[in-house]
Amino acid sequence: MPISPSPHTSAQGPGPEGRRPRVTIARGATPWFVPTLATAAVTTALTRRSGKWALAAVPACALSAGMLWFFRDPEREIGAGRVISPADGVVQSIDEWPDGRTRVAIFMSPLNVHVNRAPLPGTVTSVEHIAGGFVPAFNKDSDRNERVVWHFDTELGDIEMVQIAGAVARRIVPYMDAGTKVEQGERVGLIRFGSRVDTYLPAGVEVGVAVGQKTTAGVTRLDRD
Repeated sequence: MPISPSPHTSAQGPGPEGRRPRVTIARGATPWFVPTLATAAVTTALTRRSGKWALAAVPACALSAGMLWFFRDPEREIGAGRVISPADGVVQSIDEWPDGRTRVAIFMSPLNVHVNRAPLPGTVTSVEHIAGGFVPAFNKDSDRNERVVWHFDTELGDIEMVQIAGAVARRIVPYMDAGTKVEQGERVGLIRFGSRVDTYLPAGVEVGVAVGQKTTAGVTRLDRD
């Protein structure tokens, strides 16, 4: 599997008209994906010596295929709007905050893409890891879970985004440090296996999504004119 010059690992295969479409694996997936792929390769090779190794090779290959799906990182055509969704998933809740901001919480299932993207262009002003628990992300107590709090300096002022780990997702991998300039829709981090991402819209910015609506990171607009 070749390594691309971007911060993502990619594999390529034949495509239509001689083109070779790229299958991209999310940065930060290596500690999970590589051991699984190695196990599948070794056990598959050993089946040539004894068919009994198929008992290990079949589930190992299935798990490798699952990892490929879990850690996929597709290219996106960035959507229009002042604030776009940082996560694939479903809008879990929309809450008015005492300071006038509105929190849009997006629940990510294990089947969603786990790479998160910048909701606006601007500069990362802080990236803070906060230790916590690992209750399911749909639980109201998940606000106290392990999380990474981002702040972006944008044309709308300070924008806060929070990556929250869930019962299965116990590792958040930020891709950027404070001081980094980002484009809207640029990849900023990974939550392994799912959970929740909250975006706080500034006072005066109207919400353009509804509870239960599906979102696509870098595409779905969260605000409205």
